[in-house]
Amino acid sequence: MQDFELSITICSWNTIDDLRACLQSLRDCQGEANFEVLVIDNASADGSPDMAEKEFPEFRLLRQTTNLGFTGGHNLAIKERRGHHVALLNSDTVVHKGAIKTLVEYMREHPEVGIVGPKLLNPDGSLQYSCRKFPNPVAAAFRNTFLGRLFPNNKYTRDYLMQDWDHSQPQTVDWLSGAAMFIRKEVIDKVGVLDNNLFMYCEDVDLCKRAWLGGFQVMYLPEAVITHAIGRSTDKAANKMIIRFHRSMFRYYGKHTVKESALVFRPFLLAFAALALTIRASLFLLKNLIDAIRRKLNI
Repeated sequence: MQDFELSITICSWNTIDDLRACLQSLRDCQGEANFEVLVIDNASADGSPDMAEKEFPEFRLLRQTTNLGFTGGHNLAIKERRGHHVALLNSDTVVHKGAIKTLVEYMREHPEVGIVGPKLLNPDGSLQYSCRKFPNPVAAAFRNTFLGRLFPNNKYTRDYLMQDWDHSQPQTVDWLSGAAMFIRKEVIDKVGVLDNNLFMYCEDVDLCKRAWLGGFQVMYLPEAVITHAIGRSTDKAANKMIIRFHRSMFRYYGKHTVKESALVFRPFLLAFAALALTIRASLFLLKNLIDAIRRKLNI
């Protein structure tokens, strides 16, 4: 028998200060709903697990000796949870008061919604584009590339990020950021947990895609607010994360986008995606190399 209405799962990797702030914000919200918190520490070396165990003994800690990644860590917590529904939460988030109550009540009242996410804010209070259209190769060509810098207001990036909408009203969306994603138990029962082939990145897009295919809606709910500092863990291994991101994007394209096309075109689309993503990743890695050389030479 499950003891809680909600299990909040947090993957942590060397973000001790952010994790402390995140857990404190959850402690401050404990009266809003019947929830538990599970912290999966992915073999951190900065004292994160000891801090969580000592300072927040009311929350469960699952120590790992190897890095299971975002997907593996959350899937472990989902398996070990004692709650009905699940909320994925990044360690670099701060939950505003009222957010959990709002999201839990919304899930109770809207059984047709399988996944719901809050409004995410950057640390400076500006809007973070956390709900988006499903990815496509054209948008990827403009997103964070030289083409995007040449054409900063291009329609492809704007459509992908849903920038022409003010994000002030609830709306069904294609997918939500896994930094703060509340998932109905029935979604997990029907379409499964996060895809373990996606170690990190695109696992949130994939789950939302499968939820839609399974007959559930994905909803953005701006009345609930969470602050999210992007990349606090991933910035510690930037080049490795670039490779992981593009590898996951290729797997996502192969799993969904290519399969949605005519059978005769699939091999060509998969080859094109592999080439385009390899070029894109190589350009990012080259930029990081040039930046590192310039810093070393004080240019």
